[in-house]
Amino acid sequence: MTRDQALTHLLDGIQADLGACATVRELLERQFQAALRHRGAELSGLAEQLMPQLDAMEQRRQQRVQLVRALFGAQATMDDMLGSLAAPQRARATGDWAQLEQLVRDCKRATARNAALMADQYSVMQRVLHGEEQLYAPR
Repeated sequence: MTRDQALTHLLDGIQADLGACATVRELLERQFQAALRHRGAELSGLAEQLMPQLDAMEQRRQQRVQLVRALFGAQATMDDMLGSLAAPQRARATGDWAQLEQLVRDCKRATARNAALMADQYSVMQRVLHGEEQLYAPR
């Protein structure tokens, strides 16, 4: 793979992740709504839709790391790659990268929110099913 091909591959991967991240964000919102409404079957279906998206994003991330390090050195970062681009391409790629970073942060927050909701629901169900220890114990 030539340097230009590698850079094109990196930039195409960012575009692919932008699309995937938007899909993941939408699926996470649907997951939250399903959890609120206790729709277990829907939650399972959403998990099945999320996993391939997340796996593909992780694979592209690993490829990005490998390509950047192969092109710019073992300690290189995306900033090194972006800085090497010509001005017009750099401006677009830098904007796309910033957008992807923001989308990933949004997805992480949505994931944490969903996990907290489901953990709280699980805790409530455990108390309902098994009671609370020391419910009537003297204080």
